[in-house]
Amino acid sequence: MEKTLVAYFSASGTTAKVAKDLAEALSADAYEIRPKTPYTRADLNWMDKKARSTVEMADKSSRPEIADGDAHIEEYDKVFLGFPIWWYVAPTIINTFLESYDFSGKKIILFATSGGSGFGRTKEGLAKSAQGATIVEGGLLNGRHSAADLKKWSEKF
Repeated sequence: MEKTLVAYFSASGTTAKVAKDLAEALSADAYEIRPKTPYTRADLNWMDKKARSTVEMADKSSRPEIADGDAHIEEYDKVFLGFPIWWYVAPTIINTFLESYDFSGKKIILFATSGGSGFGRTKEGLAKSAQGATIVEGGLLNGRHSAADLKKWSEKF
């Protein structure tokens, strides 16, 4: 039987809510990707060129440290990977997460929350960090979704 994980990074709580709802709808395990140093409101001020998130996103090689390494990816066949869209792509902490584990042979379905932009080149930007995995762009999951809607959405993958 296929085992599924919903892994997610959420800076403000929006993506966390969607991820937890998705995990519950799928009877899947949930794993929060937590930065070693949590983001503050000032860190997330995208209008400030010196804000932490702005600096990280300007440097494609940036790899913010994650708080732990106990996701046990080896136990799962399918991983729904959620995050907010920052500057039209996934936050670089998602690359850190992907590069911290062996995703060979795994299917990774990307989902995101966004205040106004789409996935852009997110899939391509993450592929190098998850060599040997199949990455699928699942879609944006903004707003409220019923468990039935989330389950139906996930069955496409």
